[in-house]
Amino acid sequence: MRMSVDAKRRLGLLLAAVLLLVLGGLYQQRQQPVTLRIGLFAGSNWDVPDSDSYAVVDAAVEKFEREHPGVTVSYVSGIKKEDYSEWLAGRLLSGDEPDIFVIPGKDFNLYASIGALQPISETGSRDPSFSWEVYYPAALDYGRYDGEIYALPAASVPTLMFVNKTLLAREGIPIPRNDWTWQEFYEICRRVTRDTDGDGRIDQFGVYDYGWRLAAVANGVRLFREDGKASFFADSRMEETVRFLRELHKLEQGREVTARDFDMGRVAFRPFTFAEYRTYKPYPWRIKKYSSFEWDCIPLPAGPSGSSSSSLQTMLMGMSARSHHKGLAWQLLKEICYDPEIQKLTLERSQGLPVRRDVVESGSLQEMPDTASPGGGLDLRVVSAVMDHAVMEPKFARYEEVMMRADSELRGVIDGSIPFDNALNRIQKEINGWLQQ
Repeated sequence: MRMSVDAKRRLGLLLAAVLLLVLGGLYQQRQQPVTLRIGLFAGSNWDVPDSDSYAVVDAAVEKFEREHPGVTVSYVSGIKKEDYSEWLAGRLLSGDEPDIFVIPGKDFNLYASIGALQPISETGSRDPSFSWEVYYPAALDYGRYDGEIYALPAASVPTLMFVNKTLLAREGIPIPRNDWTWQEFYEICRRVTRDTDGDGRIDQFGVYDYGWRLAAVANGVRLFREDGKASFFADSRMEETVRFLRELHKLEQGREVTARDFDMGRVAFRPFTFAEYRTYKPYPWRIKKYSSFEWDCIPLPAGPSGSSSSSLQTMLMGMSARSHHKGLAWQLLKEICYDPEIQKLTLERSQGLPVRRDVVESGSLQEMPDTASPGGGLDLRVVSAVMDHAVMEPKFARYEEVMMRADSELRGVIDGSIPFDNALNRIQKEINGWLQQ
């Protein structure tokens, strides 16, 4: 049966109307507002005073929402750092976790192993606007588990050596070079450790709070097998480390160096994190903490079997494996942890250090502005070199418990209350037995 021209016209109009309704419905569906949630805590990740801990994230969110119309980003403010791990665990158990969230270092391996985190190795590699190569290696490795990347680094802080410039100048000793060694470190400590007021008691010291963990890293010690099932405390480089620390300790002649000694300007050196440098260098915190002497930071001294390596702390952010908006969540994760503008803000508005090498080494940031502090700013090329050689702490579940056990034993070996002979072999045997339980 042949259709009339009018019938064909009516059918065409009907089909066009149906098509418009379908397309309109799809358009409305696409235009439905989307809300992404971020999980983070208030305060500093590095345990220093922070008056505006949301500044960097707020800037990233504002930029992201501007670039993605119809998408809003929210987060719960006011969660304390000490409460955050429990808060996040509760959200994960209830299936109501944020789309992306800060991952406490002690929880990362667990969350990666149980499938709570979305793997992002392939996502990053297939994204033409993203490159793994921009990150400092140790910072990137923090988010790796069993060969897969589950989180991006947002900020890091290496450990540096605080130098009391006033004390060294008074003793006629130049500031050590950035490539200084244990031998130079010991010699300066030996020269400055003395009785300055003639009462027969030592009251000026070489170093405070320089422990075996930092020294081991700077001497190239690898303490644990990657799976955390064996330790290497009897390694020859660890033996070098302990012998050196015993010699440093002898300089104090039985006196215990305290934080007050350091605060009063009576100590030449103390390890500081980059975050502590950023906090206590400028006014007003400098006045509250260290106003009686001038100071600055340099890399840690290198051991005979190592380099000026530093342990690294890194704040990680990852994506929920159950996020309903994984594509957008990846874009938001990149905005916070990858975007050069936001990474630059990390240096300007927080105590952390950008994890992109190109941002740290950019010409405009070669010298960090610090007009309120004596001696000007810290040369970020030095910090970048420290970051390049930084070492990530092991992440196996019982790491901190093991280190606390080793602390008590090694403290006795270093101060001489426990005989050195065969001590490291005994500690290694005890630690290995405990790890393999």
